[in-house]
Amino acid sequence: QVQLVESGGGSVQAGGSLRLSCVTNGYIYSTNCMGWFRQAPGKEREGVAAIYRDYGTTDYADSVKGRFTISQDNAKNTVYLQMNSLKPEDTAMYYCAADRAADVTSCARWWTLSSFYGSWGQGTQVTVSS
Repeated sequence: QVQLVESGGGSVQAGGSLRLSCVTNGYIYSTNCMGWFRQAPGKEREGVAAIYRDYGTTDYADSVKGRFTISQDNAKNTVYLQMNSLKPEDTAMYYCAADRAADVTSCARWWTLSSFYGSWGQGTQVTVSS
């Protein structure tokens, strides 16, 4: 299994910014499609963003479009989630996930499904206060 480690979570005021990092021990072809998910207490896990690492193609949930940006630094083997204009409803545990077999088409089609991913990080907590 690919190993993923998230970091960068914390507490921030509404309107503030935070950048999450996901460090992977896999090359881009073993972590082809990487997604960020979040889960708030009492709510279902929600796909936030995804990136197809080979091409850099990205997808976002409607709830975060225009505010969040997923990116990668292949030299550092890291995927980032830049979160701007944070809202209290963004408060959640954020998880990084990776699929090793996806191509760009399947990543775009299935990235929102938790079952699509074979590897998950431990999560990092993001708390946004009003």
